[in-house]
Amino acid sequence: MSGYVEKTIPALRTDIPHSARIYDYLLGGKDNFQSDRDVAANMVNRWPSLRVSMRSNRDFMRRVGGYLAGELGLRQFLDIGTGLPTTPNLHEVVQGIAPESRIVYVDNDPIVLTHARALLTSTPEGKTAYADADLNDPAAILRTPQVRKTLDLGKPVALSLIAILMFVPDPKAARRIIDTLVDALPSGSALALSTGTHDSLSEEGRAIADDYNSSGIPIRASTKTEVEELFRGLDLVDPGVALVHRWRPDGLTPRASDDQVAMYGGVALKP
Repeated sequence: MSGYVEKTIPALRTDIPHSARIYDYLLGGKDNFQSDRDVAANMVNRWPSLRVSMRSNRDFMRRVGGYLAGELGLRQFLDIGTGLPTTPNLHEVVQGIAPESRIVYVDNDPIVLTHARALLTSTPEGKTAYADADLNDPAAILRTPQVRKTLDLGKPVALSLIAILMFVPDPKAARRIIDTLVDALPSGSALALSTGTHDSLSEEGRAIADDYNSSGIPIRASTKTEVEELFRGLDLVDPGVALVHRWRPDGLTPRASDDQVAMYGGVALKP
């Protein structure tokens, strides 16, 4: 069964760079504009490993989805900060393991909304939906009809915040977002997240944050301790918070060195 979108598509500002489109370009996608490519090119010139880091993060999502659906047996997924469709998407990963899985994607980027139908493909046994909503208003996300009709919040849910919290510059705001969402989920739910860091980077790599900020996209890099704090009150699964390429690597994990990866990631369970 397919999901649905309930919002008129607003006009796109192709002259203003956007994080989702920059990410799409660096992953080799085509849903981007010159403003995005210009910012991305400047970033790559400063730090050539940027594409390696972003691909490592995408592969982290694949492994996390496999762990949540395969090893933990979760069948409900709330993915916030979805970004542009890039195979494999989360629903392709988890429904490939458990066809009955139900997924709600959430984003508030107009260009993601234009491509939402690509995210709404689903196995007949499962369901996908897309909600146009803002991470900064997590209570409103939980009230959307897509969440209410697709997920049963009385049963465990996997909350996915992949490469999105770094765009919340205020640590207190990030804490509020996580608390609001996790508090609404029952015991046995999981939080999976990744976010940017400078810990592993050279001076050239650390300059990437300056490029984002100067292009009008606020971004914050976190230390490992700060990322561990995002999981406060939850039980981290092994190996805890790690650079994303080091989190449960498998035979498909792209090879990378630590200084090529600017993302920490982890998964934790709600007791």
